Amino acid sequence: MPEGTRARALLWRGLFCYSTFMTKYIGTALVALLGGMLIGGYLFSDTKPRSILRAPACQELCFNQEEILGLLSSIGVQRLSGIIPFVQKETDKTIAIRHPFPQADIHYVIVPKKDIRAVEDISEEDAAYVVDAYAVMAELIEEQNLRNYKIVVNGPGFQTVGYLHFHLVSELPE
Repeated sequence: MPEGTRARALLWRGLFCYSTFMTKYIGTALVALLGGMLIGGYLFSDTKPRSILRAPACQELCFNQEEILGLLSSIGVQRLSGIIPFVQKETDKTIAIRHPFPQADIHYVIVPKKDIRAVEDISEEDAAYVVDAYAVMAELIEEQNLRNYKIVVNGPGFQTVGYLHFHLVSELPE
């Protein structure tokens, strides 16, 4: 085989191997992208739009920590409640956990399993979730015979997680 023909054959073989490699690489990347979009669509399907998802309309502080934590909390509470630590009580609409960094002898965080950012965002369709959260708090209060307790709801300026949640706080009963 003449030298020029052999060189062209090697070049074509190299290009073929390169294009096969690139086709596999691009195909894998497209499958990963599509899979990520499907998983993301599932995880975010029950969340309300938040400012981080509306970046073009942003004026300031769209990507603040509270909003990101709230969005992740929404996904966790709605989709992954089985792996949340310190769960004390759970219904189909609410989850109550012992606070990981308690500020009193008894400190629970009660979270509706619906993406509600703050009190001012509660709608009529959210009522069942808020009522259930209070019912769960009543059960915890009764089960532990609490008499001196408080229920705290922080607004957006005081939340470390931008997601509606209640704190049930009490000292140990006497």
